[in-house]
Amino acid sequence: MLETQPWILHFFDLPPTLASDEVVSSLQVLCYLLFHDEDTASRIFDMLDLLIDGTLETLYMVGLSSFFAILFGLPLGVILTITKKDSLINAPLFNKILGIIVNTIRSFPFIVLIVVLLPLSKLLIGTSIGPEAASFTLSIAAIPFVARLFEGALEEVHYGIIEATLSMGASKLEVIFMMIAESLPSLINAATIAIIAIIGFSAMAGCVGGGGLGDLAIKYGFYDSRLDVLYACVVALIVMVQIVQSAGDYLSRILRTHQYGILTPIVHFMYKICGRTQQ
Repeated sequence: MLETQPWILHFFDLPPTLASDEVVSSLQVLCYLLFHDEDTASRIFDMLDLLIDGTLETLYMVGLSSFFAILFGLPLGVILTITKKDSLINAPLFNKILGIIVNTIRSFPFIVLIVVLLPLSKLLIGTSIGPEAASFTLSIAAIPFVARLFEGALEEVHYGIIEATLSMGASKLEVIFMMIAESLPSLINAATIAIIAIIGFSAMAGCVGGGGLGDLAIKYGFYDSRLDVLYACVVALIVMVQIVQSAGDYLSRILRTHQYGILTPIVHFMYKICGRTQQ
């Protein structure tokens, strides 16, 4: 869609291809003003245009996959925790069978798992390529991984606290909510690790037409030998990981120190859902 130039740009010395009232994008004009060379500006603009589209696709895939991975991974992690021998629900045989299933899915390399799930993705979503299909595969791959991470976090809750809660007449469901509340900082750390892993998986999904920064790096950066695009994709992924890790560390820290700041209403609401009263 064509954009009309802002009036102030008429005061700059632009080349004829950019000086008309209708131009492809104001971003292209900005690139020229920064680099003062039409060829360089055009190349930078093309790279930024591709990078923005690839970044948005990656954010879409990571956000959707992370949501479903946590949504299904947390209950699965709880089940793996409470069904162990001498735990809240003593069902070691069920726990062993479920653990074998989880470990089987986790043992698949992600690239292989994408190929294996192509028919199922085509059946359920209607396509086997693109961000939607990649998000489906990412969710399937991440759920067992997230479940094991959450299992480890929930096991940090001392069994003496569980026994004390049961002795006060709490139901097993209330004990589960208590375990989630007690291990919330560790769960945040586990979720952070999972989301960062999903970012890496999303880049690999680009190898089989999944879209996003991985697809951009392979198609334009590697096959077309455009190192600027390749390095830009790497930098974008590094920035994503740093942002996610910093946000996870911050949330975990404020939950451990109880210094919530502007997040106080949200945190208190979460603890209320989990059945724990904050002091």
